[in-house]
Amino acid sequence: MFTGIVELMGTVAEYNPQDNSASGGQGVSVTIKGASAILNDCHIGDSIACNGICLTVTEFDKDTFKVGISPETIVRTDVSDWVTGTRINLERAVSQEVRFGGHYVQGHVDTVANIVSVTPEGNSLVFGFKLRDSQYEKFIVEKGFICIDGTSLTVTQVDADGTFYIAMIAHTQDVVVMPLKKIGSLVNIEVDLTGKLIEKQISVALQNQFDDSHSTLNKLIEQIIDEKVQKYLSTK
Repeated sequence: MFTGIVELMGTVAEYNPQDNSASGGQGVSVTIKGASAILNDCHIGDSIACNGICLTVTEFDKDTFKVGISPETIVRTDVSDWVTGTRINLERAVSQEVRFGGHYVQGHVDTVANIVSVTPEGNSLVFGFKLRDSQYEKFIVEKGFICIDGTSLTVTQVDADGTFYIAMIAHTQDVVVMPLKKIGSLVNIEVDLTGKLIEKQISVALQNQFDDSHSTLNKLIEQIIDEKVQKYLSTK
């Protein structure tokens, strides 16, 4: 679990596609450097969020660590755009000592979005995004949480076409990768888990009601139909 509060930016040192070694994840292996500040308490098997993707440390030294990335993760995320020199947001999994300053982030990226606009607003930058997969638009609401490239942010506006916006203050601009990206670039998106849980609970509850012929919902539907039929017959 993560908070979406980026600890530092690392840099891709090596990107090895089709790495079939034990530490390569049968997909891509990536070595990230410039991470010494978060490796003092690192262990093999620890989770580190890399641009919002929860990845497992398979090797590390004082300054670098290696992760294996599965084919499914590559499809879901912006990993295929990474090259040597790409800057990456990094955050360790939460510990008991961490203040929960962001929001509940799993590190399970749902999809990607394109940056469609960047507009200065005072010393802030307002970024606009369009999702690749529109089925996640229902989980993005004004003033709701969203995690973008591993950064916990607040949605400031949602347009009718699904385009959504966040405002990034000057401090955050200095410590995360998004301002380094250009319009059209991909970002990783993890929508707020709360919305997905609520949708699942409502869906299951409704399905259970439909499946039970004696349920309150079915009785209500029958009542409404009977009333409509009686009203129709009374006009004949």
